[in-house]
Parts: sequence; structure tokens; C-alpha cells
Amino acid sequence: MKPKTKHNFLLSPYQDAAFTRCPECKGKTRLRKFPLVIHIEPRQLFVLNKKCKYCEKCDLIIVKQIELEELLATSMENVNPELIGNNYLVFGTVDFKDWKETAQRKTYSSDFIDKVYVFKDVWNVEIIPGGWYPSEK
Repeated sequence: MKPKTKHNFLLSPYQDAAFTRCPECKGKTRLRKFPLVIHIEPRQLFVLNKKCKYCEKCDLIIVKQIELEELLATSMENVNPELIGNNYLVFGTVDFKDWKETAQRKTYSSDFIDKVYVFKDVWNVEIIPGGWYPSEK
């Protein structure tokens, strides 16, 4: 069975880039909450309802890596402190209805993975600082 896909995703390693404009279409981004599905090594599934920058035209969710890691550490502090600092992968989203239902139960049933929308594409962006650069010959 082919997974359901939705949204493009960008995990920004830049602390000082606000992404008020989309890196692709240059349109304004808006703040919007998304329940992000995150796999934390070893074998831990976690859903984080997070405010993200979003470009509706490009269907792009932008998350600052530093903010995400701070929220993950805070969330895991009392529940699974041994997972803090482990490798993780943000691989999709779920509908708010499914997130609320799961959050109330605090467990993930085997059918939960069928409700996950895997990202269509994961983008990488390189920011080139403004300034004067010599012309290339």
C-alpha cells in the first residue's frame, strides 16, 4: 500500500532566518499549527502540535530545527529522558481530529500509522548572505 502524502517540509538549521517569505515562490508565509509526526530513535513515535511557518501556494511547512529540538527535549524530560538528544526524523503530519483522539488516549494504536500523511518532499535551502560578491568569469 502506498502511503498518503501531503505537504512539503523544510527543517531549517538557520537560527536567524525567520522565513517570513517562502524560499520558493517569495510569497508571504503565515503561522499555522500542524501536528508533526516524529520518529525518535530507538522506535519512539511522537506527535508534536507546533506552530510553523506555512506557504499555502507551495504547500510548504517550515520548522526551525533549534525550536523543534528544544520542544522535543522539554516534552521528553519527564516522560522519556533517555531519548533526549537521540536522532529523530520528522516524516509527516496527521489531521487535528486524529491528533486530538490520540492525545487523549496517550498511546498509539496500530491503525494510527495509517492516519499519517507522509511529506511529499523534504526541501533543503542554502541561505546566501547579502553583500557584494565578485562576478564569476
